[in-house]
Amino acid sequence: MKLLSCNANRSLAGSIANYLDLPLTRSQVKRFADNEIFVTIDENVRGEDVFVIQSTSFPANDHLMELLIAIDALRRASARRITAVLPYFGYARQDRKTGGRTPISAKLVANLVTTAGADRVLTVDLHAGQIQGFFDIPTDNLFVTPVMERDVREHFNVGDGLMIVSPDVGGVVRARGLADRLGADLAIVDKRRAKAGESEVMNIIGDVSGRRCILFDDIVDSAGTLCNAAKALKEHGAVSVSAYVAHGVLSGAAVDRVEASVLDALVITDSIEPTEVVRNSKKVRPVSVAPLIGEAIRRIANEESVSKLFD
Repeated sequence: MKLLSCNANRSLAGSIANYLDLPLTRSQVKRFADNEIFVTIDENVRGEDVFVIQSTSFPANDHLMELLIAIDALRRASARRITAVLPYFGYARQDRKTGGRTPISAKLVANLVTTAGADRVLTVDLHAGQIQGFFDIPTDNLFVTPVMERDVREHFNVGDGLMIVSPDVGGVVRARGLADRLGADLAIVDKRRAKAGESEVMNIIGDVSGRRCILFDDIVDSAGTLCNAAKALKEHGAVSVSAYVAHGVLSGAAVDRVEASVLDALVITDSIEPTEVVRNSKKVRPVSVAPLIGEAIRRIANEESVSKLFD
């Protein structure tokens, strides 16, 4: 088995390698003067089971091209099996037509990864589970719920008063999974989105008065939805509001928005490499998914069940 990392999240790749007690495969990801990407594998991979670790986070297009070119290089180097490990799958929010003459970019990216030569995909908390069906190759979608459950138990007194909250109707299944694991109640924020990047909270489904609320979602980008939801929960009587999110995109002034909000804390995973602003934030705290991904890689390499991780 070989582990290969591109440039998107080398710290996570290093942590996964440490978990598996394997060195990262020697490679180079370069750019020519005109910014074309060039990848070279500096050791023999013929007949090997290779896992390419690369989040397609900002800059999404550069990181996607690095992944595709690395897969092509491995295929031409006669790797036996190539697994694209995507801790964060970019373009996942473009999973359906939102109007006339609009693309389904998530399907296009899935086609690109498959055409490049990947034999398998391993990803973490897809924005929509049906994206698995966009790939015509085996695809494992890992859930961060066990990681978040462990962190909640370490930082909260799980018992009376704890409530898991879905920040929108679409995330109810995800939030219910965490609530069931913790034995907590569930509430839902009903919001109306005026346009992309903006949201207006309309109503809270459930009684949050006097409760310690934890918002649970898959992606935080501009943080507008989370901050509005936290404000609404406070206005409805919540004692405290924290948020747990799988992927901390945190673009633009998102961190500043979180710092100025009523949120007590925002917990994200390291599926996207934390920026310096995130690392210096007093409210944003990353937790690692390296053991989760590392164990899934080990099970895939040994032809063992991945779903057993979530039993």
